[in-house]
Amino acid sequence: MKRNLSQTSVQYVKGVGPQRKKTFLRLGIDTVEDLFYLFPRRYEDRRKMTPLSKVEIGKWQTVTGEILSNSGRKSWHTKKHVYEIEVGDKSLRIFCVWFNRPYLDRYFKVGQRVVLYGKVDIYKDRLQLVSPDYEIISDDEEDKSLSIGRIVPIYPLTRGMTQRYVRKTVKRALDKYSSETKELLSYNLRRRYKLDNLIKSFLNIHFPESDKAQEVAYRRVSFEEFFLFQISVLLRRLSIVRKKGTAHRISEKFCSSFLDLFPFSLTGSQQNVIEEIKKDLSCAYPMHRLLQGDVGSGKTLVAFFGALAAASNGYQAAIMVPTEILARQHFEVLEKLLKKSNFKNKKIKLFINTTDKKEREKTINEIKQGKIDILVGTHALIQDGINFKNLSFVVIDEQHKFGVRQRALLSAKGMNPDVLVMTATPIPRTLCLTLYGDLDVSTISELPSGRGQVTTQAFKPEEEALAYKAVRAIVERGEQAYIVYPVIDESEKLELKSAQKMFKRFQLKEFKDFKVGLIHGQMKKNQAQDVMQKFKNREIDILVATTVLEVGVDVPNATAMLIEHAERFGLLQLHQLRGRIGRGAKHSHCFLITEPTTQEGVARIEAILSTTDGFEIAQKDLMIRGPGEFFGRHQHGLNELKIANPQIQLDILEDARKEAIALTEEDPSLQNKANAAIKEAILNRYPAYLANILSG
Repeated sequence: MKRNLSQTSVQYVKGVGPQRKKTFLRLGIDTVEDLFYLFPRRYEDRRKMTPLSKVEIGKWQTVTGEILSNSGRKSWHTKKHVYEIEVGDKSLRIFCVWFNRPYLDRYFKVGQRVVLYGKVDIYKDRLQLVSPDYEIISDDEEDKSLSIGRIVPIYPLTRGMTQRYVRKTVKRALDKYSSETKELLSYNLRRRYKLDNLIKSFLNIHFPESDKAQEVAYRRVSFEEFFLFQISVLLRRLSIVRKKGTAHRISEKFCSSFLDLFPFSLTGSQQNVIEEIKKDLSCAYPMHRLLQGDVGSGKTLVAFFGALAAASNGYQAAIMVPTEILARQHFEVLEKLLKKSNFKNKKIKLFINTTDKKEREKTINEIKQGKIDILVGTHALIQDGINFKNLSFVVIDEQHKFGVRQRALLSAKGMNPDVLVMTATPIPRTLCLTLYGDLDVSTISELPSGRGQVTTQAFKPEEEALAYKAVRAIVERGEQAYIVYPVIDESEKLELKSAQKMFKRFQLKEFKDFKVGLIHGQMKKNQAQDVMQKFKNREIDILVATTVLEVGVDVPNATAMLIEHAERFGLLQLHQLRGRIGRGAKHSHCFLITEPTTQEGVARIEAILSTTDGFEIAQKDLMIRGPGEFFGRHQHGLNELKIANPQIQLDILEDARKEAIALTEEDPSLQNKANAAIKEAILNRYPAYLANILSG
């Protein structure tokens, strides 16, 4: 009888044990099956290494040689620690430089053979690699056989691990356990799509015999991942349409009164999405709709339509957002709109963690009694003790900031309420099909008219004075600016400017004749709110901040943003930050101070400089990072796609979806004995998502 590898601890693999298992846990590796799915992040072709005399300047390449010398020093200019090794082969020499890594002196020794991967440059008439990936090749025969003379896997690592160790561990696990892997795809299905068995595929993903064998293996495992996930999505969809929801009545008079709330005309996209939501709310089964649109496209307005429709039918609506700043902003906008309108009798309330105890108890009571029509808040809405009388409409804004469980908890506050999840992270079509096959998808594809353009410009760190001068020129004409940092306080480990230190410096030096404010995530909520209010009231000219600004801050007079250490931010994060400017009619400017040192970092900066279109940015980000990281670790579905990439494997995705549809139509509860292994695999991979659906 085969062992269940999803329950066999990785500690039983030779060379691991209880202590090393703790290190693997940092990579999310708990079992032998997890180890099999620890796929390489890239490969190096070491079958025939390029001599140093034939490397190409400006390209990322793998080279090898012997360490001829090594030294550490402090840079005279920046005072950073610089570590350097000289590596040579029979043809030439190359110098490798790392900054702020003094521990490397204990790692590299003269005479060792080393493999290096990085961008080859010329510096002072000599070949150079800056901060390359590195690997010492030992004399151990097992090491050599896995690290030289073949296509070599390069794995994601964590502290206390080396590539050599991970390679050996994966190889030993495959040798001992691969014959016990469960084959989930039937022979007929594999034959139909010319797919290898799983054992052969694992071997050729980790240690490919050839480029072609690796490609075939990727296709096989990608198909299985898409297949399982599409089954889960389809089952989720079936469970939704079987439920009984609330059919709301939405009259023309209501629609007319809603449009009268605004002193401007809605965009065509907004009108189309409202029609889609109107149709959904009128049905007797619950709406589950994703609304995507770029930063500033007017998604919140569309959400207000649904909330007011529910309230006008005698039900309650809840709007959950990720930050208190955004919650307060939504509340203030909606409250102001309703005061002098046909909806002035509708009661709206703000509920956040900093709501004082007396007001909190009063609000909880009013929610339970149905006296509050629309509740706006943060994750405070899903706490125990918050009970709605008749919740029928739920909005989850910036949904990627919430986990699956948090979203489900809010929906559970009502009897199958209509759910609208919103994202300012535009999602490429293939990802919509993969990730949101259980949701209907609406897109706002145009921005409101009258918005100013946003231009983006990059400066090198040594050009910071020019960037500050550009910000000063904008503030001098009465406009406002943000200056954003990746960290709050200084750290010895990270050579980064901090928000706290630069705030003090700006007050005394560069911007001493302006009013400078500071906001970050560790401030007390009321203090942060006070700073933000002063900025809105123009009592602050320049706001120094961290990524607390990323979501929901709306100050039309802020027309400049300077982002320092821009290479430390993700591409979508940079786009979200930039979305805080350009919200009025004036032309806006985004300045980046940056010097990326990795391929991915260079690609991110090039992308943010090339376009302000969120859909194009999302597409580029998907290509740079791959789908597994596109939405962050809390996003259901994409974390489970260890290898499948819907962006470049649409044909495989569509074939897998077709097979998943056929299987779920034939066996919608996966009760057939032939599908028992598939059911077990789905429950194992998506427990929080599908346990209640497949528990029978």
